[in-house]
Amino acid sequence: MQQRRLGDRTVSAIGLGAMPLSTKSDRPSPEEAEAVVHAALDAGVTLIDTADAYSRDESEFGHNEELVARALRSYGGSTDGVLVATKGGHTRSGTDWGLDGSPGYLRSACEGSLRRLGVDAIDLYQFHRPDPETPWEESMAGLRALYDAGLVRAVGISNADIAQIDVARSVLGGALVAVQNQFSPGWRFSADELAHCADHGLAFLPWSPFGGISAAGSLDATAPAFAEVAAELGVSVYRVTLAWHLAQSDVVLPIPGASRPASIVDSAAAADLRLTEEQLARLG
Repeated sequence: MQQRRLGDRTVSAIGLGAMPLSTKSDRPSPEEAEAVVHAALDAGVTLIDTADAYSRDESEFGHNEELVARALRSYGGSTDGVLVATKGGHTRSGTDWGLDGSPGYLRSACEGSLRRLGVDAIDLYQFHRPDPETPWEESMAGLRALYDAGLVRAVGISNADIAQIDVARSVLGGALVAVQNQFSPGWRFSADELAHCADHGLAFLPWSPFGGISAAGSLDATAPAFAEVAAELGVSVYRVTLAWHLAQSDVVLPIPGASRPASIVDSAAAADLRLTEEQLARLG
């Protein structure tokens, strides 16, 4: 599979977003979920994105991290090159989602993730979302403390605007390697942040990369050309969408979610799909 840079690491151009394995109302069984992770690894995926808050509710906080760790342990092949990225800063109260970006909370959240993932240091630790109750600079200082303590090897931020990215760069320096924002054919409002990341050598991980795709599997009226190109190439619209993401910049690393092995296998194949300039112009 095509490889791309993430900090000082090289990972697969397509990652696996593990969230659906824990948060879908009809989520797969534990065995089925492990099969999805194993299928991703078999397809050459070496980037897995998770978070401590990915669970049905507060009672199973950490479910997704534990699932990912279990799947990596049970995999028959080598996982030495796999980078696991997790996040902290979201809380759960019952089924509700909350926020806590205080340095003290981030420290305890990071320690919990370390235990669940069974590692000495987290490959990429991402601040999940800005907390209105905590100044952004304080949250960044908390992340810097985790890096300086050796608990995390690299830091990322999520759902951040350009000003927040620049503050993070000033506080974190070389520890900051990635930004994870929503971006898709139907949601392009982070285009400026993507360009800013490209300018500064930061990986850009678009979450919800299939936004705008209907349940029937075709893109809605916001981007009908995607379905047209997919039909021309004889591939899924999802594969075309991920190839479009990759063509935006060489810093882009899509992390499509999957709850079936076939889904991540199809997504992984997007790394080898090259769209023509004419096709890209039609896709916008």
